[in-house]
Amino acid sequence: MPRKFDCLAYDNGSEFVYGTSKKPVTCKNGLIIGGGEIIPELNFTLPPMIVSKDTMPEVLAQYKGIMADALKRAVELYQHKLVVEVELLPPATYNPNWGIEICKVVRNIMWEYEAKHGLKSALRITPVDIREDRKSPHMWRGEMWDKIMETFGGCAKEGADFLAIESIGGKDVHDDAVMFCEINKSLFALAVLGVKDMQKLWSQINSIAVETGTIPSGDAACGFGNTAMVLADRGFVPKLFSAVVRVISAVRTLVAFEAGAVGPNKDCSYEGVFIKAITGSPISMEGKSSACAHLSPLGNIAGCVADLWSNESIQNVKLLAGMAPTVSLEQLVYDCRLMNKAAEKGPESAIWMRNLMADSDSKYDPQAYILRPDVVLDIASEIVKEGDYIDKAQRAALYTIGRLRGAIGKGELAVDKREEMWLDIMQQQLETIPDDHDRFAAEMVQANEGDRFVPAKYDM
Repeated sequence: MPRKFDCLAYDNGSEFVYGTSKKPVTCKNGLIIGGGEIIPELNFTLPPMIVSKDTMPEVLAQYKGIMADALKRAVELYQHKLVVEVELLPPATYNPNWGIEICKVVRNIMWEYEAKHGLKSALRITPVDIREDRKSPHMWRGEMWDKIMETFGGCAKEGADFLAIESIGGKDVHDDAVMFCEINKSLFALAVLGVKDMQKLWSQINSIAVETGTIPSGDAACGFGNTAMVLADRGFVPKLFSAVVRVISAVRTLVAFEAGAVGPNKDCSYEGVFIKAITGSPISMEGKSSACAHLSPLGNIAGCVADLWSNESIQNVKLLAGMAPTVSLEQLVYDCRLMNKAAEKGPESAIWMRNLMADSDSKYDPQAYILRPDVVLDIASEIVKEGDYIDKAQRAALYTIGRLRGAIGKGELAVDKREEMWLDIMQQQLETIPDDHDRFAAEMVQANEGDRFVPAKYDM
């Protein structure tokens, strides 16, 4: 039976802080996530190169070199706890054996450093969601689905600790929703299509985790919320629109936890703050130290309630100081060291640090403002109220619009005057959603069916 979250995990904001979660996750080697300290999560990828059968020996050598160099630096910096994420490139999911071999190579070096140096580490494996391939016959069966599940199962058997994915159910509609700033269509893509997909997907991932003794960690609405955020940063869509999309995405990502996920949730899942508020599960977040992967207005505030601190991803290229993943690791270590030192001085000091991080960003962008811990708890309270997923998404979105409008009026949030009209536009779009949600879904299916969105792939 799916779990139901009908109340918040946190009674007040004093406990809602980085490094500590209500439901810590413990790995097989005793590494605890969310047990009182924030831990670096290193994410990396290959330099520009072709990944093929012929180049696989070089690919494996790259991953081995990245890991050995980064772990060596971790030991030199007295960093004794670390999480590593490998986001598999498409060829390594289209060819599950390649992804499994990559996992094996990386994990073996991690075990070696644990045995020799006492560096406790955990590996998060993230296959790419290749169901976006137009040749995919269905969202929950067929070749692409089978390859993803084979990759999960094989990597779990080779030592992956955490199973994760950035799933794309609903993205075939959501891309247009972002392009044309239609928040009602965004809600349909996330709270109808996305939810439907997450229920099927995470039920299966959780089953694999149970069978293999691994941890179903969580999902990320990266292809939804982060796509909107990057476009907003470049001035293509309103920042206010992107902020509301982020809130709606939390309703969809929560489904993974209803199906059995326990965290730590994915780093590029900025909606993870709402997940932690509701479930008490630990989360990974990324901020200023992820600028190597993408720019954002969330440099400090993203760390307020994080349990893992990630660099997002970086190519294995040479910088003046050394290889880029090792440089990123050092940045993460120092960030975490500072936050942990504040927490060591007591709860008041950790809250002081958290509030500084929030205040340093929240005024300058609505996408940052909605990540304020106090705002997060209020928005999350709307999500857990009674109702179906459309109710939850609609209610949370409307509340967010009202909260943003109030913050602008009080001078707590700076927004370009040209953007403010989008609060009224989005409110109108949301308020015109029919009370009959079956009718709403049917209308959206009919309006969006085409080459990209094929309802039959969702059994609709």
